[in-house]
Amino acid sequence: MEKCYDAIVIGGGHAGVEAALALARTSLRTLMMTLTPDAIAYMACNPAIGGTAKGHLVREIDALGGQMGINADATYLQMRMLNRGKGEAVHSLRAQSDKIKYHLTMKRTLEEQENLDILQAEAAEILTRGGAVCGVRTTLGDTYEAKAVVVATGVYLNSDIITGDWRKESGPSGFANATHLTQSLISLGLDVRRFKTGTPARLDGRTIDYSVMQAQEGEDVYPFSFMTEGRVHNTAKCYLTYTTQATKDVIMANIARSPLYNGTIKSTGPRYCPSIEDKVMRFADKERHQIFIEPESAFTHEMYAQGMSSSLPFDVQEQMYHTVTGLERARIVRYAYAIEYDCIDSTLLLPTLQVKGIDGLYMAGQINGSSGYEEAAAQGLMAGINASLWLREKDPLVLRRDEAYIGVLIDDLVTKGTNEPYRMMTARAEHRLHLRQENADMRLTPKGREAGLVDDARWAKFEEKRAEAQAFAPLLSKYPPKASSDAFLQSLGEGGSGNYSYEQLFKRTGTTADGVKEFFPEWSDCDPRVLGELITSCRYAGYLEKQKAAIEREKKMEGKAIPPDIDYLNMHGLRLEARQKLDKIRPLNLGQAARISGVSPADITVLMVRLYGRGEG
Repeated sequence: MEKCYDAIVIGGGHAGVEAALALARTSLRTLMMTLTPDAIAYMACNPAIGGTAKGHLVREIDALGGQMGINADATYLQMRMLNRGKGEAVHSLRAQSDKIKYHLTMKRTLEEQENLDILQAEAAEILTRGGAVCGVRTTLGDTYEAKAVVVATGVYLNSDIITGDWRKESGPSGFANATHLTQSLISLGLDVRRFKTGTPARLDGRTIDYSVMQAQEGEDVYPFSFMTEGRVHNTAKCYLTYTTQATKDVIMANIARSPLYNGTIKSTGPRYCPSIEDKVMRFADKERHQIFIEPESAFTHEMYAQGMSSSLPFDVQEQMYHTVTGLERARIVRYAYAIEYDCIDSTLLLPTLQVKGIDGLYMAGQINGSSGYEEAAAQGLMAGINASLWLREKDPLVLRRDEAYIGVLIDDLVTKGTNEPYRMMTARAEHRLHLRQENADMRLTPKGREAGLVDDARWAKFEEKRAEAQAFAPLLSKYPPKASSDAFLQSLGEGGSGNYSYEQLFKRTGTTADGVKEFFPEWSDCDPRVLGELITSCRYAGYLEKQKAAIEREKKMEGKAIPPDIDYLNMHGLRLEARQKLDKIRPLNLGQAARISGVSPADITVLMVRLYGRGEG
């Protein structure tokens, strides 16, 4: 068997598959090393792709030439657009996925990818020579040579499954865990910590009373990938139900048996995805909590109880789930559990996701302290792209915070770090009005093309869309016939009449692409997605101009490079905390330095003076 590769990816989860595909698609001989191919792209927790802010990440992954959006479109059961009651900036697509089909489809994609081999093996040691990666040694003693390694081990490092006082050394869903690699990471100088996450029980759908729940229908929306034609065809329903006072009573009566509250679990869990016992304790005055009942796959009757993760003992779970409206007779197929695992301090990474001081070693996904399939896939894609660019001796691709949610995600991890499993949220993106999910291709596809990951078919589709937008944009300043304009305003429930340009009309609340096409024939040939983006740009033109000015100011700071050998610890005028934080993170520029927690504006002023003094200004 071939044992010499350009790159090795350790892990076959959502980060690992994107990293491996990015490397192989840029003509590099790549080996994916996974504990078992049966867990490739496996959805160990919720069977869904996208959601608030996460939908933005999926569209961005797709725009750069990644696989997650294409796979989600090929395997969904239902799609919905979240946050419709808010502005377009926070609209987020979410797909209820067929987790079995998703895994199998991604596995086949990897198997058929040129330049990519898959190997079932456990990595035991990352080998280095002269401050650079040179290969990986497995637990069987085999050595595989490579100049670049992407570590994407997910939650498998020394992981433990915990339910009540029962604990087992295992990966999620009964898969084997990885017990050797952590020590290798420590020996390479990486700080390792313990994080925790959890998952709900799976229920037999045939034993659930859906008649007392609220059905959640799918919607007529465009799918994730810019390469997928047409709109979605939903085939499944989800259901909304609620916990009851009895649920709260069961949890409170058994809270001393909860590993979260009796000291069994000491690791840090996700703040924004708490267990049901954590919700009850933290929000004691809340009468009930939402629970979404979601299908796991078209190939099984198992249903996922979204919002009800737990690590309570088995017998308590039996009582607790049966107090939820509609679940009184539900049969548990798989019990809920918590999982503890090793991860690293992400501030030890460069914005390329390369480990500082070790050429060719990249980290991606939940090992960096993040949570979620989408966050993992985004990091895997960027680690794969940057490892490929480094191997091909090209400049790295680092996305700024004003360019992509992916840029926000990675900048947060490497600059601010995280003391809990990190989750992407729209509130984290200060330029979210500019970073809408529907314009991800306009923002990022040229960058993916330059990196070598966007193929000719995607590029042709992108150029066609861009040309259409440029062709129809001049029409915005034109004035339609007054009769058509008045009729359009009346359809929106607005009285009065007058002469308005299309740009002025498009600013009106309720304007849609379908509505514009109905009243104005000039727009009949415009692609609905292109027209939708033009409508949004008109509606938020003033805000976008303000954001543009802020972005330009920030770019000036980002362009102010900091010499790598600068001595922070002995820099006069900096506070002690700032010296320590700057010395640890070693920011690449003033913009990154200003975002470090514990570095004040006054400290940045000192840095600027020092840089000017060194002739760097």
